[in-house]
Amino acid sequence: MLGYAFMGKAHVNAYRTLPYMIQPPPALPRLEAIAGRDAVAVREAAERYGFRKSYTDWRQLVADPAVALLDNGGPNDVHAAPCIAGAKAGKHLLCEKPLARDGAEAKQMLAAASRAHVKHMVAFNYRFVPAVRQAYELIRAGELGEIRHFRAHYLQDWITDPEFPRVWRLDRKAAGSGALGDLGAHVVDLARFLVGELKSVAALTRTFIKERPLPTASKVPRGARAAAGGKRAPVDVDDTFAAAIELEGGATGTLEATRLALGRKNHMGFEINGSRASLSFDLERLNELNLYRGDGRPETKGWTEVLVTEPEHPFIKNWWPPGHVIGWEHTFVHEIAHLLDAIANDRDVAPLGATFEDGYRAAVICDAILESAREGRRVEVGR
Repeated sequence: MLGYAFMGKAHVNAYRTLPYMIQPPPALPRLEAIAGRDAVAVREAAERYGFRKSYTDWRQLVADPAVALLDNGGPNDVHAAPCIAGAKAGKHLLCEKPLARDGAEAKQMLAAASRAHVKHMVAFNYRFVPAVRQAYELIRAGELGEIRHFRAHYLQDWITDPEFPRVWRLDRKAAGSGALGDLGAHVVDLARFLVGELKSVAALTRTFIKERPLPTASKVPRGARAAAGGKRAPVDVDDTFAAAIELEGGATGTLEATRLALGRKNHMGFEINGSRASLSFDLERLNELNLYRGDGRPETKGWTEVLVTEPEHPFIKNWWPPGHVIGWEHTFVHEIAHLLDAIANDRDVAPLGATFEDGYRAAVICDAILESAREGRRVEVGR
């Protein structure tokens, strides 16, 4: 594994939980080696998480013959090189989102993984929320009829303070983009997963806080404030974006993401309107799916809240009795179980899991959104 902080912790929890809860497990993961730049921190992470070895250079991880799956949870600027090298070394690949900083970089990663004939997956974990998968199945079964609208948003507020430091997610060289790549990539992927390919976008981006203090430590907790009088630097990524979209099937919609929505901590949701029914989902209530059917008696029609905790619902049979809810961390268990099944049994990751092809398509769409915002015009989404 490359990286040991936020996403590293989520992935390790999934690897350790999976053998106990997914029965039978598709494979029994062994935590072989972990890599990070800080020798002390990565050694402590290895001890805490239960890895056999720790490295300070990702090249050592790629060269280790005991490593069969490279799980890349590092910052965006260390997605491409390790994954490309890992593919050449015959490692299967799991990479955090966004796959890359732009479409060109993502295309190189896809090409390397395809040439090597390894399994490859992007960690778009919201595909593995039971309610989202239930929505996918309803749409595929034709329950919504003709899809007419898709609206999605992802709102957070963790950088609203102008004195929060300019961490790597606020640096274009490291991140590629701001709210768009960090949060927007998720809603772009959900749009493609649920309702199909995007044809064109018309977008706006804004950077409201033009400069920030430089961080004085490698690890900056959310809510931190820089000391007065320190060095400052310009912010060169978007704080927020909004896009009107046209889908290849003819539907229209909107996508929005921001990290300045004061009061919103991790507010991701979508609504889909069809000719026969509509559905909506809110990540902060992730065990629920709301459904409105157009048929039936007018005096009793209305939105129905479906509690997605029955054993007949996707993934739920692995967990608890009906009504005993699951959480955000469980999505990673489902995601990694899907990848391990693909590796162990030579199954396809797609269409239910996001491959590097899906990561590349999301990157191309994000590039089109940035181009549209920069040039002030609607942009056709390329291939």
